[in-house]
Amino acid sequence: MPIVVTLDVMLARRKMRSRELAERIGITEANLSLLKSGKVRGVRFETLARICEVLQCQPADLLSFESGPETGAEEGPQP
Repeated sequence: MPIVVTLDVMLARRKMRSRELAERIGITEANLSLLKSGKVRGVRFETLARICEVLQCQPADLLSFESGPETGAEEGPQP
């Protein structure tokens, strides 16, 4: 997937455990784990905003785009 989630890096920088973040933003640890691993299809802006508020960061600190062969960038526009 071309979107890379770096939530684990930000948690380490803030010296916070996943359990604490999950409790503070109101989601389950299982859902937070899925988000951290990038195995989700989407994330609500409300959830992203709460994560950013608790970790005192910007969305770009948690998400990045890495282009590559799996993104279809070389294939050109789709009809």
